[in-house]
Order: sequence, then C-alpha cells, then structure tokens
Amino acid sequence: MDYRIEHDSMGEIKVPADKYWGAQTQRSLENFKIGNKMPKEIINAFAYLKLGAARANSALLSDRMTKEKLNIIEKVVSEILDGKLYDHFPLVVYQTGSGTQSNMNVNEVISNRGNEIAGKKLLHPNDDVNMSQSSNDTFPTAMHISAVLAIKTRLFPALSELTYALKALEKENEGIIKSGRTHLQDATPISFSQEISGWRASIERDYEMIEKSLEPLKNLALGATAVGTGLNAPKGYDVLVAEEISKISGVDYRTENNKFHALTSKGEIVFCHGALKALASDLLKIANDIRWLASGPRLGLGEITIPANEPGSSIMPGKVNPTQCEALTMVSVQVMGNDTTIGIAASQGNFELNVYMPVIIYNFLESVNLLSDAITSFTNNCVRGIKPNSEKMKENLNNSLMLVTALTPYIGYEKAAKVVNVAYENGLTLKEAALSLGYLTGEQFDNYFKPEEMI
Repeated sequence: MDYRIEHDSMGEIKVPADKYWGAQTQRSLENFKIGNKMPKEIINAFAYLKLGAARANSALLSDRMTKEKLNIIEKVVSEILDGKLYDHFPLVVYQTGSGTQSNMNVNEVISNRGNEIAGKKLLHPNDDVNMSQSSNDTFPTAMHISAVLAIKTRLFPALSELTYALKALEKENEGIIKSGRTHLQDATPISFSQEISGWRASIERDYEMIEKSLEPLKNLALGATAVGTGLNAPKGYDVLVAEEISKISGVDYRTENNKFHALTSKGEIVFCHGALKALASDLLKIANDIRWLASGPRLGLGEITIPANEPGSSIMPGKVNPTQCEALTMVSVQVMGNDTTIGIAASQGNFELNVYMPVIIYNFLESVNLLSDAITSFTNNCVRGIKPNSEKMKENLNNSLMLVTALTPYIGYEKAAKVVNVAYENGLTLKEAALSLGYLTGEQFDNYFKPEEMI
C-alpha cells in the first residue's frame, strides 16, 4: 500500500495515499479498533452542518470564508451526500465520547478532497472547514439533524403504511363478532374490526407522540463552540447557521437558546427515544395478539390465519410459524434495550459536556432503522395477509361463559355468577343452566341474550 505523510499538532503520521482523511483520523483509526463504524446518517448530518457553517461564515466572515472556499466546500459536501466518499469515513462509534475525531474526519476529508478539486492548497481542516465550530457543538448538532431526518424519511413512511394496512383490515372485517379477552381469560364480545381498531389507534397515537418529540430535537447546538460561550464564533452566527441548515435539509431547525444546556444535556434525545420505546411496546403487544389469535392451527385459538412465508421446522413437516411477529418482537425488545443505554449515557454529562454522545446516537439510529425495517416487513408479509376464521370465532364466542354478562341487568350479578358456575361444572350451556336454576324462562333468555348487541 502506498502512503503519504500527514501531520498534526502531535507530529507526522503515515496515511494511505488513496484516502482523503488526515492525521487525526489516522490516529483514531489506529487507536480504536472497537465495534461498528459511525453511522452514515451522522456523516450526512455533518455534511449538512459543514455546508451550513461555511455559508454562514461566508456571510459573516467573508474575508476568511471566501467565495472560492465556499464553492469548493459545496462541491465536496455534494459528493458526500451522493454517497461517493463513504469509504473515507472509517472511524468507529467507540472513540472519544465527544465525537471529536469524527468531526475532524469530516474536516480532513472536505479539506483534502477540496484541495484536490481546487488543484491547490486552499482549505485547512481546522481554520476553514471547522471555522466558528468545535467538536463539542458540531457532534450534538449532527445528532439532532440525523435523528430528525431518520425519523422523517424512514420511520414515518413505514408507520403510515402500517396504519393504512390496518385501516383496510378493519374495514374488511366489519360485522364479525368474536369473544373478547382480558387477563388471557374469556370476556364479553367484541367485533374483530373493533379489535383491529385498537391496534390501528395505538400506531396512530405513537406517530403523534414521536412527531411531538421531534420539536425539541430541532434545536441545534452550533454556535456554542467549546463550552457554550460561543468563543471564536461571530455574533449572529448561531441563528444564521441554523437557517442555512434548514434550507439545505428541508427541516426547520433553529438555534438552541441556552448553549450550555445544548452541550451537556441529551434530554431531547432521551425524550424522543422514549416515544420510540412506546411504539416498540405497542408493536410488541400487537405482534403478540396476532400470533396468539393465529395459534394452532388446530390446538390454539385459531381465530385468524396469517401468511405462510416459509417452513417453520427442520423436523416437523408442514409446520408454519409466525415469524414476522417474532422478528418484530425481537426488534421491540432491542429498542427497549437501546433506551436503557441512551438513558444511562445521557445521565453522564459532567460540567460543560456529555462524553457519551457517539453511543447515544448510534443506539438511537439503530432503533429508528430497526423499527422502520421491521414495520415494513411486518406490514407487507403479515398484516396485509391476515384473514379471519369466522367459524372458529363464532364457535369460541358461543362457548364463552362471559356472555352471561348480558343477563346481569335482569337477574343480578350473584345469580348470573351462579349460572356460570352451574354451566361450567356440569357442561351446560348458559341457557340450560339459567333454566335449570329457574332464573329465567326460555323466552326471557332469548330476549335478553343477544351477543351481537353487546359490542
């Protein structure tokens, strides 16, 4: 492999000749061989903020951020966002907790690639690309930008498709009456469409909560520089850079009024991920409902059928399992685990900086991406193929002893309970038990006992 010599404040170091990164990236690459690479969403967010910063600096410090420099930075950022330079961002999540070396990785790549385009030494990674910035305010800014964009571009479309599929399923199954269940025990009747509506409403409410939780994430730390005082950033830069990032990204970001809060607290990320955890909780519940209702095919509830996507056993021929439900529930518990990591990491802000930022955003983005993928798979490969087993639903409904609830206004709670006990202990129908006890005549029972009116 061919190398070139780069230098930083610590001296010289060899860097692969075909890579655009510089000395600080190389040192981090050699010192931290731990786990996964920094997510692409973070790299893209850095590209947005570096271009926004260059434009703001060009407006406020035109003698330093010249039009020529700005033009070159814009060209390199365009290449990053087009995915052409991802091989030049090799650093891992588990590095410095401020994300300093990832900030410098972006600075070095933009600088070196920019100088290659310009054909001369035009850009310096610190003096130009990092102008009016610090790693301490760029990384939390990248966190917020990437979090909002990931949810808007990936998770929301997936949730909308699931909601649409559930609405269609709800409409298809109007008029089908089945037994409700509470405590995993028989309960009073419910229509299948009502049961589905509960699932659908949960997803809609989760969407609303996540959407509300994005608002605090639209506050950006840029302009805080190292400790929140804004040292070395020109007046008005914080407001202007947020406006420029908004134009570039299409999201209305704004500067955070209290920059000291912006550097040390990660409450906004915790709050938003809490909404993601609420979604995961509902998804786990819905997936469990569906696999319970589809259990069997002969010895379970068997009230619905779901698509048979692949063989379910290597030893039992013909077995089919609710694999989409299982995948979704595994994703849900992973999101809950990520929430624990994020919460603990966010609690570790000391004085003017939190130094757990890379692990916080890595887990956040993993949650968003896992949920997006799993929801899309679940919608397409399970929900859209759910079919009711109307006969089984009717059979279970008719066998339910909790239909006796329809009689309590006429014979009272205690007598109704007696009817249930006699029916259960003697293998009788509710009507047979009520008549044997002399509580009702056959005509009265038929007049009062109408399951379809109990929903």
